[in-house]
Amino acid sequence: MKRKIVYYNPALKEKARELRNNSTTSEIKLWKFLKKKQMCGYDFHRQKPLGNYIVDFFCNELKLAIEIDGLSHLNNEEYDKLRQKELEDLGVHFLRFQDDEVYYNIGRVIEIIEQWNNNNQS
Repeated sequence: MKRKIVYYNPALKEKARELRNNSTTSEIKLWKFLKKKQMCGYDFHRQKPLGNYIVDFFCNELKLAIEIDGLSHLNNEEYDKLRQKELEDLGVHFLRFQDDEVYYNIGRVIEIIEQWNNNNQS
């Protein structure tokens, strides 16, 4: 069965690279658990362009975006809602965490992601 790909705006590639090179501490912390298929054997990418947006982490097989809401999301709630709705319309699921939640309680964040994976395997 061929995997359904979520297409993206190629103009976002350079911005995504820039974001990967300037990751927050919480993004770096979570990436240590997601990279190299460590999360239940699934392949995650960081700062992944999807549609006209970039998400913090994405697994194409699960169609799962993981977002860490930190300072860049303050006062951008309406934009985030629109962005999430547009990507959900493309079949993307979201898990959102607060920056301090990832930083101070990474074990719980990993547990929530693993539970989501176990409950949503196709």
